[in-house]
Amino acid sequence: MNGDFSELIEYLDKKFQETAKKEEINERFEKVDEKFDKLFEIFATKEDLKEAIKNLSTKEDFRDLQTSVDAYAQKADTYFQKMVMLSHKVDRLEKWVIQIAEKVGIKLEL
Repeated sequence: MNGDFSELIEYLDKKFQETAKKEEINERFEKVDEKFDKLFEIFATKEDLKEAIKNLSTKEDFRDLQTSVDAYAQKADTYFQKMVMLSHKVDRLEKWVIQIAEKVGIKLEL
């Protein structure tokens, strides 16, 4: 009869060890679940990415900006050309004034 109980004890011991292992595995899975929950806080979700994509500039926005910059550059170029022409005109007028003053006999002070 002792032999029958020893087999039963061994059988039950194995079952308890398997159950204990399952509980350890369950605890490990719970820890893994907790870590995954933290990942959702750290990484972006699909919805977050969709929202971020909505806020990105498009090619059309870039083209509009490029057009605006080109228009401003054209206006600045035109302005600088006019300033160069005006400078030459003033130099020419100053030269004429000096020539007239010499012919008339007026001494100009600079």
